[in-house]
Amino acid sequence: MTDETETAALIRTIPALAAGGTPERLGGLTNRVYRVGDCVLRLPGRGTEAYIDRRNEAEAARAAAEAGVSPPVLHADPETGVMVTRYLPGTATMSPEAFRTRKGSPARAGAAFARLHASGARFPARFELFAMIDDYLRHLASTDIAPPEGYHDVLREAEAVRAALAAVPLPLAPCHCDPLCENFLDTGEAMWIVDWEYSGMNDPMWDLGDLSVEAGFDAAQEQEMLHAYFGGAPSPRDHGRMVIYKAMCDLLWTLWGLLQLANGNPAEDFRAYAEGRFARCKALMASADFPRHLAAIGG
Repeated sequence: MTDETETAALIRTIPALAAGGTPERLGGLTNRVYRVGDCVLRLPGRGTEAYIDRRNEAEAARAAAEAGVSPPVLHADPETGVMVTRYLPGTATMSPEAFRTRKGSPARAGAAFARLHASGARFPARFELFAMIDDYLRHLASTDIAPPEGYHDVLREAEAVRAALAAVPLPLAPCHCDPLCENFLDTGEAMWIVDWEYSGMNDPMWDLGDLSVEAGFDAAQEQEMLHAYFGGAPSPRDHGRMVIYKAMCDLLWTLWGLLQLANGNPAEDFRAYAEGRFARCKALMASADFPRHLAAIGG
């Protein structure tokens, strides 16, 4: 059975899609995503059940919709991972280039994060960086894919980050935790956020630091996002945490890329993806400013 035949058969079983017509493929890095009429159908990618909690995702997606930053959830099956949300007309799917060319988009993303983080929503999962790294390493150990050379050395260096964050624990907020550019939909007036697979209660500066990395923000774009988020300049501690998480997200997503490689995901060259992530992590951690930002966490 082809993907198209399987998708058509599934659509017939979901009432929200009954009158939607022929599905239109929208993309997806690990998942398959389709527009069906005024709905969006998301089918989970192969192997994602090993590291995605679909029940958590569905609850977080509904809470984010209630917070006004994500489209309404019309159907979610926590057993299969199939999800249907409302299609948002008049939006542009973001990319690094779109964040550079759509005036005000970093600010709109910062404002969307501020609304999410201040919503009071309680996501069922806790996004725990170092526990996830350990879990991903365990999954990789059962495959023939090894972490990049020097990965464990850098992970040992990151123990200083773990200690600094643990020394000054801050309130957690409902976070997206996987802010790929393509997970943002821009109207020109407001930014919507989709895809809550990795969401959880987390330090909110993770979301800002990770988006800066994904979008390749320059200093001006980063400041635009931060000023919109805070309503002014961030404190050295907040700025320091954001920069620290820029390195840590690359440390984590390096392993995620290798898991995609191990699962045979054909969406892109995940070996190159992982190596690029790891090189960027090492460069930031070796920069002259990194110790200053690390020290500021305790400020």
